[in-house]
Amino acid sequence: MKLYDGGRAPNPRRVRIFLDEKEITVPLEPVDIAKGEHKTTDFTAINPLQRIPSLVLDDGTAISESIAICRYFEALQPDPPLFGRSPVEQAIVEMWQRRLEFELLGAVAAVFRHLHPAMATLEVPQVAPWGEANKGKVESFLHLLDRHLANHAFVAGDRFSVADITGLIGIDFMRLPKLPIPAGLDHVKRWHTAIRQRPSASA
Repeated sequence: MKLYDGGRAPNPRRVRIFLDEKEITVPLEPVDIAKGEHKTTDFTAINPLQRIPSLVLDDGTAISESIAICRYFEALQPDPPLFGRSPVEQAIVEMWQRRLEFELLGAVAAVFRHLHPAMATLEVPQVAPWGEANKGKVESFLHLLDRHLANHAFVAGDRFSVADITGLIGIDFMRLPKLPIPAGLDHVKRWHTAIRQRPSASA
């Protein structure tokens, strides 16, 4: 198999962190977004949405979307369980994974894609008011997350999960559009510092 990877972009990094936590090694095929390599005919045949990461199995099956790729590897190698163990754990992990996906990572991406000059040729058209509107969404969600983390070591409870990975890359991504963690969110900062110290965070 081969994993088409995009360097420090958030979603490829999310899969690499997941694989590192699982201690799974997969051959990587770099895709340079800045050079438009995700828009080539060959890559479009793998993923018609022209997004990375994408996983191609030995039989030619192509799997795209970072969480779908993570679920594939979770099924192949259940331990350590990063999507939860019991039905309740799995549901809670899924709940927080989706919240972090849509309310944090997606909102940060909207700010970056619609306001950063470097994205002008990739996000057509850039809609500046939409980028500005998402700044408030990011801040509002971080306040909610801080209240939640007051009673939890990890996002989905007392065990590290894929939700923590999504949260990590979401907050790390805030650096590019220069979004700060609001003052006073000590629980978010404590959690983020702890997750950043895991060896997988450097994947």
